Amino acid sequence: MSSTLDGPLLEGSLVRLEPLDHRHTPDLAAAAEEDRDSYRFTWVPRAAEVGEYIDAQLARASAGLLAPYAQVDRASGRAVGVTAYWEPRRWLEDGSVSAIEVGFTWLAASAQGTGLNTEAKYLLFRHAFENWGVARVDLKTDARNGRSRAAIEKAGARFEGVLRNWSRSWAPGEEGRLRDSAIFSIIAEEWPTCRKGLEQRLARARERGAQSAPDSSGSRVGRWPS
Repeated sequence: MSSTLDGPLLEGSLVRLEPLDHRHTPDLAAAAEEDRDSYRFTWVPRAAEVGEYIDAQLARASAGLLAPYAQVDRASGRAVGVTAYWEPRRWLEDGSVSAIEVGFTWLAASAQGTGLNTEAKYLLFRHAFENWGVARVDLKTDARNGRSRAAIEKAGARFEGVLRNWSRSWAPGEEGRLRDSAIFSIIAEEWPTCRKGLEQRLARARERGAQSAPDSSGSRVGRWPS
């Protein structure tokens, strides 16, 4: 079996997860320069750094460590962020993926709160559990990142604890330092319940999206939640 991690195109009604490529550079450069207030603990390149960022992710992919994606907003056709499968664990003799992390996720400010992130998680989780047959999906974030922790819990993951000095800090001014990481997981036995909850959330997001579509005068009715 190949040591690389095969992350196929995954498509929903709101977002299309395309394997990351340099063709996404212009869109991601624009996305990264929107309001950056939510990026305090997250690795998000500046516009001029997106090419190098993609190179780094593709190098990890070549080493079998990562399957990186661009998150493409289906309504606009633009890449508005990224995500990835990360650190596959291959415990069985056949070399299949037994557990995987979902991470390296960021979205443009304008795409946050629109349902894209929820659907992206749903697509990644579903493929991992139902196609790869994994026993576990991990998610982690800086232990200080309350917003990210709340979003992960809303996606159905269970908080397992904080591992001290666990991974590199991406916070400004903390270059070369380690951070405490909050660890979450979903295991295979929990996936059916998690899937149902995510599908219910997505149904509500799609309903809100329909309400915010332009009317005959060109005005928009309704709005996305903040």
